[in-house]
Amino acid sequence: MTVLTDIPEKWLPVVLPIKKKKKAGFGGGKSKKKRTEEERRVKANDREHNEKFQYANNCIVTSKYNILTFLPVNLFEQFQEVANTYFLFLLILQLIPQISSLSWFTTIVPLALVLSITAVKDATDDYFRHKSDNQVNNRQSQVLIRGSLQNEKWMNVKVGDIIKLENNQFVAADLLLLSSTEPHGLCYIETAELDGETNMKVRQSVSVTAELGDPNNLASFDGEVVCEPPNNKLDRFCGTLYWREKKYPLTNQNMLLRGCVLRNTEACYGLVIFAGPDTKLMQNSGRTKFKRTSIDRLMNTLVLWIFGFLVCMGVILAVGNAVWEREVGSLFQSYLPWDPPVDNFMFSAFLSFWSYIIILNTVVPISLYVSVEVIRLGHSYFINWDRQMFCSRCNTAAESRTTTLNEELGQVEYIFSDKTGTLTQNIMTFNKCSINGQTYGEVTDPLGKQPKRLDFTPFNPLANPDFCFYDEKLLESVKVGDLHTHEFFRLLSLCHTVMSEEKSEGELVYKAQSPDEGALVTAARNFGFVFRSRTPGTITTTEMGRTVTYSLLAILDFNNIRKRMSVIVRNPEGRICLYCKGADTVLLERLHPCNQELMSITSDHLNEYGADGLRTLALAYRELSEDEWEAWSESHRCADKATDCREDRLAAAYDKIEQDMKLLGATAIEDKLQEGVPETIALLSLANIKIWVLTGDKQETAVNIGYSCKMLTDDMTEVFIIGGHTVQSVRQELRSARERMMELSRGKTEGMEAWAEACFMGNGMKDGQEGDCTTGRGSKQLHCSSLPPSASGDMDSISGEFALIISGHSLAHALEADMEAEFVSTACACKAVICCRVTPLQKAQVVELIKKHKKAVTLAIGDGANDVSMIKSAHIGVGISGQEGIQAVLASDYSFAQFRFLQRLLLVHGRWSYLRMCRFLCYFFYKNFAFTMVHFWFGFFCGFSAQDVPDHRSLEYPKLYEPGQLNLLFNKKEFFICITQGIYTSVVLFFVPYAVLSDATQSNGVPLADYQTFAVTTATALVIVVSVQIALDTGFWTVFNHMFVWGSVGSYFTIMFALHSQTLFRIFPNQFRFIGSAQNTLLQPVVWLTIALATAVCVVPVLAFRFLKLDLKPQLSDTVRHTQLVRQKRRKPGGRSIGGAWRGTGSVSEGRLGARGGSRRSGYAFSHQEGFGELITSGKNMRLSSLALANFASKHSSSWIETLRRKKTNHTPPSTSGECSPAPSNVSGTCPALSNSSSVLGGSQETPIEEETDAAVVLSSSSHPAASEPAEPRAPAQVAPADSSTSAAARTDSPGGWARSLETVQEALFGRRGCASASNTQVPPCDATETPPH
Repeated sequence: MTVLTDIPEKWLPVVLPIKKKKKAGFGGGKSKKKRTEEERRVKANDREHNEKFQYANNCIVTSKYNILTFLPVNLFEQFQEVANTYFLFLLILQLIPQISSLSWFTTIVPLALVLSITAVKDATDDYFRHKSDNQVNNRQSQVLIRGSLQNEKWMNVKVGDIIKLENNQFVAADLLLLSSTEPHGLCYIETAELDGETNMKVRQSVSVTAELGDPNNLASFDGEVVCEPPNNKLDRFCGTLYWREKKYPLTNQNMLLRGCVLRNTEACYGLVIFAGPDTKLMQNSGRTKFKRTSIDRLMNTLVLWIFGFLVCMGVILAVGNAVWEREVGSLFQSYLPWDPPVDNFMFSAFLSFWSYIIILNTVVPISLYVSVEVIRLGHSYFINWDRQMFCSRCNTAAESRTTTLNEELGQVEYIFSDKTGTLTQNIMTFNKCSINGQTYGEVTDPLGKQPKRLDFTPFNPLANPDFCFYDEKLLESVKVGDLHTHEFFRLLSLCHTVMSEEKSEGELVYKAQSPDEGALVTAARNFGFVFRSRTPGTITTTEMGRTVTYSLLAILDFNNIRKRMSVIVRNPEGRICLYCKGADTVLLERLHPCNQELMSITSDHLNEYGADGLRTLALAYRELSEDEWEAWSESHRCADKATDCREDRLAAAYDKIEQDMKLLGATAIEDKLQEGVPETIALLSLANIKIWVLTGDKQETAVNIGYSCKMLTDDMTEVFIIGGHTVQSVRQELRSARERMMELSRGKTEGMEAWAEACFMGNGMKDGQEGDCTTGRGSKQLHCSSLPPSASGDMDSISGEFALIISGHSLAHALEADMEAEFVSTACACKAVICCRVTPLQKAQVVELIKKHKKAVTLAIGDGANDVSMIKSAHIGVGISGQEGIQAVLASDYSFAQFRFLQRLLLVHGRWSYLRMCRFLCYFFYKNFAFTMVHFWFGFFCGFSAQDVPDHRSLEYPKLYEPGQLNLLFNKKEFFICITQGIYTSVVLFFVPYAVLSDATQSNGVPLADYQTFAVTTATALVIVVSVQIALDTGFWTVFNHMFVWGSVGSYFTIMFALHSQTLFRIFPNQFRFIGSAQNTLLQPVVWLTIALATAVCVVPVLAFRFLKLDLKPQLSDTVRHTQLVRQKRRKPGGRSIGGAWRGTGSVSEGRLGARGGSRRSGYAFSHQEGFGELITSGKNMRLSSLALANFASKHSSSWIETLRRKKTNHTPPSTSGECSPAPSNVSGTCPALSNSSSVLGGSQETPIEEETDAAVVLSSSSHPAASEPAEPRAPAQVAPADSSTSAAARTDSPGGWARSLETVQEALFGRRGCASASNTQVPPCDATETPPH
């Protein structure tokens, strides 16, 4: 991984001028500067001079409040919620005695409770921010003050101070490196906090200050730096040092940025240029934003609508009151006079309006918001308690760090992910290699025993004990002295820029600039070719126990254009040889023509390695004669000394010598993915979630990981690479990509239409007959539904799997205002998007762009400080508690240890949270409208005074997630349905008892038509109806459901009898006057018959509607539940033992997701940085510190053996009926018959054996209609005659069945590796095993 070096000038100007603003969320020092800073002038060791410019100090403030501002600011934020303002308004009305019919404490108590709980939560969060700030600001730093080093807190460091850093210390501010204990002012840093890269980088001081290593010399240093103003460009610094009447240019290679860690360097000194909020790290920090869910925003809108509805009801009742008071009420003035100050009917109507506003406010009670917060809190605990999201290796549980975003987890459409540390472990392992046409490292024998890890110690005492390799053939080839194998590892031990430190005899520590190089040199070390040391002119190795010293004649350095590096060495016998390693795309074309046969075989191996997601390099060498070397050396010397076009001249010289080489072979390194990453990405893709990778890494590395984690596959329609350096070129590339998408989509659609017509004619369908068809995604296999729309100018109509890869400099242009729409339309038409070489701020800008144009819910996930801006910008931020600190976790809304837990967070917890919240809101609005509208109808007669499906089914059927993305369960339409049902219920509950009781009498002849009897009857019917309604809405009953639902009914009767008791009457005679009314009313049979009638009239239409909807237009979740019931009915006692024999097997062997196509893709990825070659040959970095760090040695993981074990476990012997028919409904062998229902898209991984009857077979054979996309029942697939293995695969009444892995289901659905194709050509037979070419 390298520092960003290929950013265009247009994107990275010196940013003159920049307006200096203190940003909320990371504001820092008490800078009072208001002017525009056009340039920065810093004089060393002169605080008085620098204070004139009022530069910010080094204090960091990320908190939002302090003791004085907390209460007003927090209350202001909370009253931005429409509901809180609404309830405050009601409270004010209730304080007016003339219009208040309810006590004021009924509103102020719950309102104060809600505000207090929210304030406590906000205060707690801000307390931790203060604590983190104090921890950082109070770190100690050694500052040079008046000639001596003194300890100062970070917060007291000023611009212009000279500070001393020691090994493993964080850099306190943005520093100009002045000197170092390493030769030539070099120092090594790690920038994981800035860009996520954990490999070492080198910085070098200006030569004139490199010798000022002594504090006394530094105390007299009075140089002045003139540079660019503060900005967020991590890879760019432009300035000039003026000292002793001379000026020296300054670049980013002279800077140490805040957030970096000093590594492998005993000490260094630096001059503070930017401090606190002006540092590039803080300039890249996103602003802390108040996040609100879409349901919250919808509820705010609905509250306004409901308030308008409430006003309308109040106006209607006020008008009615005015009419009644003038026509009827005036007749009662003698014994029922108006209360003062009412003196006319208009004023009475005015007061009645406000009284009804108070009485009817229960249509949106404050209990709604209390209940919502309680539900969210419960969902947060469910996430925290989920044992399946607990990482035992890290001893880390999932944590919900917020309680306000849970339901939005069920609505995510875009995921933005970091790469290093999030998708990968950033651990490189030497996995496979190809030497002279023979491949090594493939040891997965499906029928053999588990291979043992090779022990290199007896063969090589200098071997690294952490190195893992399993193929004994390669070690035997080395032992027998195979010349090609020896030359292969000799190249790996010589062609690199690794530095070696031997702490003791045989204890080697390699300091590699990139983890790839470290892995390759470590591999050579274990196979007997040990790199020991180097000088500017020599390389010393130990080859098969013999020490050999080579003369290093030249290093042909690596860069992103050459994509290769070479060394020219002379061995002790005088033979001169050029060794080269690099991308196969550039190296193979430089081979001698005699290598054609070997190149073909090696290319096949490279194809296999690339398809497996491995990072590949091709290796070659060339012997040089003395004359050839002398001639080239002279041309190289002239190019090196050229004053103009030096880089071009050197590149031409390199290219001249790197010709006619002989191919040795290829290497394949695994950048180990985190466990379960490919499966998680595939599952989320099936849930219609688009995943974008935003990484600071180089393009080749990012693309390689894209293939490893199955974001990119070789059977994608096309992968577009955007790499323009100007606005015009980027715009043209985006337009060309869109045109190509539409062209391919149009051709695909026309081809499908022609093939569909041919299929219909072949099936005996005539022109007049109807038939629906659709294509299986990716497989071009025809099923049933409707044809996709023809390609048009609308990007939404594009069909096909496309991917977009864009570099950082191109992205900078694409994010400009006049280009962003084109970029969004192109990128969003792609299945996968990878943005390379992006800065932290660009990550946030991409997220904001999608939020702005697509109005979709976004989620950002990362593990480093460079991901904080992106995490803060997205609707939902997820932090991975990995190896890059906890900054991402602290800024996140949710955190866990591994990327694979994201599927459970979204597909299980997110979906359930959204489902529960929507059901609750629908029920709540229904209940409250039913209750409130009864009061409205009464005004005309009183004088106007669940759980749905199990969690593993949510993972099996990712399409269940789509209702949340489309916001189908709670929207304005559902809201109006709820209030319509509530109004209907209120009409029934009022007018049915009114009609019955108006003429009813008790058994003794006393009429029942009194106010209190009517009230008790209506209230009882209301409680029973809404309780029955919530019972109907409950899909899964537990003890808690029964306790709260039926307990609330019991509580109602208990409270009602208490309110009508003699005890309360004796205590409060003016408030509780109706003694015994409840008991007397509920003893009358006619009352219970009335309640039963009202309940039936309310509930029966709901039951009928739901029954018809379930039968005529079922949802996908209904189909899954039906499938579950069918499986349970078909379950047999012996099912577990029978199915257990097949657990972990599949009908297709586990392997790469897609077979290689005709075109080949390079698996080259090399995380390297230009410049190390020149550094080595100059001798500047030969003396390294003795403080060697073990974390820069090669790291290896034992999880590779688990991969082999899984491959062996999941292998199935090849079926005799492996051929797949091209007919759309004719699938045999490894591809079982599948329903068109989207419920099969998720496969059935992790399905309990006792429940396993193939989901696809059940859905296609069941009489129950298909799910979310209704389709005609499809005839069972025609199965070609086969042996018993084939018939067993297609049998539907098997009590066990196969536990398909996710890949097997994808292969069956999408036609990969041997499934039916949509083309008219015959598909060759599929074999369950793959034999590598030899």
